[in-house]
Amino acid sequence: MPALLQGIQQRASALNRHIVLSEPDDPRVLRAGVEALKRGVAHITLVGSRAAVEACARQEGLSLEGLTLRDPATDPETAALAQRLVERRQHKGMTPEKAQTEIQKPLVFANMLVTEGKVDGSVSGAVHTTADVVRTAIQLIGPAPGSKLVSSFFLAALDKPHHPIQGGLIYTDCGLVINPSSEELVDIARAGAQSARQLLGEEPRVALLSFSTAGSGGHHPDVLKVKKAVTLLREADTGLKVDGEVQFDAAMVPSIAKRKLPDTQLEGRANVLVFPNLDAGNIGYKITERIGGAFMVGPLLQGLAKPANDLSRGCDTPDIVNAIAVTALQGG
Repeated sequence: MPALLQGIQQRASALNRHIVLSEPDDPRVLRAGVEALKRGVAHITLVGSRAAVEACARQEGLSLEGLTLRDPATDPETAALAQRLVERRQHKGMTPEKAQTEIQKPLVFANMLVTEGKVDGSVSGAVHTTADVVRTAIQLIGPAPGSKLVSSFFLAALDKPHHPIQGGLIYTDCGLVINPSSEELVDIARAGAQSARQLLGEEPRVALLSFSTAGSGGHHPDVLKVKKAVTLLREADTGLKVDGEVQFDAAMVPSIAKRKLPDTQLEGRANVLVFPNLDAGNIGYKITERIGGAFMVGPLLQGLAKPANDLSRGCDTPDIVNAIAVTALQGG
């Protein structure tokens, strides 16, 4: 495991957070819950059918000792959570009858636990689709104060001898917002900066990427979109170090930054890479992972009032443990 991720798990352990998993009848998720508890990464609550979870534990030879198991069908707080769901969603047509049905869904129950402050964050997506996970998080937890947009990011852990830099990078948005406006890029960049503070433990150095550096791409609308975002971002967060619009090499290589961008604030040492659209972000992170050999954690969500993270349905147990650790750090 890369040193960065070992450090994240150790830092998470020191925070003593409580994370809920909504798919514990999946062996990967149950093993991750057991492993996270064993390592002290977080306290773990499992939400699901007690019979199904216990059957999975028997099949996998796992002990549930130390884990909290909550079955919406029998939990003493189900009715109260359903009432709170009505209060949060009645403006969207939620009725007591609908809420009683919805709260039986482990994904909904788990996120209501987050909303009500009974746990510090949730991790889902090994079974549920990204659309279900994100929609539920937005509806029940909602955006953070001052944020209009929920976006996603990947954490790139770089530790191979051939990597020109060692440590971590934030790639955003690579999984959710398809074609962000200038204003949305500002939200994504600010959320990415917060992710860098939480997970890298570093001052954010934000590069808004483009095929153009300092006007070299002319007046193409895609260039102007990023240029406008840079202006708005600098106005919104005067203390943030930002370069843009900037090509990847000028964002990451000091000698190229000096040559292409004389007034650079980052000097080719960006740690937050903001992609202009989902095409670029998705392609970029997969090249980094598959050819560059970086360890990528994500997609992770940012911009929520409280942490809730999505998993790839192709995830394995170590991926889930890492997501639990990241979620714990996002909690404060």
